[in-house]
Amino acid sequence: MRKRYLIFFLGLIIQSVGITLVVKSLLGTSPISSVPYVLSLALPFTFGQTTMAVSTLFVIAQFLIARKDFPTIQFLQIPVTIIFGVCIDISMYLLAWVVPEAYLWKIFVLLLGAILVALGVAFQILADVLMLSGEGIVYAISCVFKIEFGKVKTRFDCFLVASAVILSLYYLGTIEGVREGTLISALITGVIARFFIRLLKPILHLKK
Repeated sequence: MRKRYLIFFLGLIIQSVGITLVVKSLLGTSPISSVPYVLSLALPFTFGQTTMAVSTLFVIAQFLIARKDFPTIQFLQIPVTIIFGVCIDISMYLLAWVVPEAYLWKIFVLLLGAILVALGVAFQILADVLMLSGEGIVYAISCVFKIEFGKVKTRFDCFLVASAVILSLYYLGTIEGVREGTLISALITGVIARFFIRLLKPILHLKK
């Protein structure tokens, strides 16, 4: 279990760097980060802090949806969320110098970020100890309402992006955080994560 948690938290750190790079590409954010990012622009809080707040709401929503079927260990998502938010803020600080101007460089930073997000997700899935709250709420909805996980994930991502657009228009008067990079990130991250899972599974030697 120690090895699994080490791999999980390594994935958490890698994913936070990846999310930061996607934001730094200036081509939008990933769907799961779209609402926290818009809130960080509209309110006097950092990206990491708004990520903590939104993610904590996701954990509460999971508990309300699943109720007695909510595994007690999944409450550990809350401290994990705090660590994740801190990692995002540290990454934003350390990568403040990344300001791509040419469109090709923006695409490069976006793709690098998406690859790191996918690698982080792969580590977390292979560790198989906890879920981040964004995946946790999708899983809870899928189990309770008997809907395929992939379908719920797609609809939930669409809901988050739509919410980010509405919040952005309301608070900022323009659309921020949702661009072509949001779509690209949504389309390729899962594919790359599956590749990393197949690649890393025999290397990490994690047994059930």
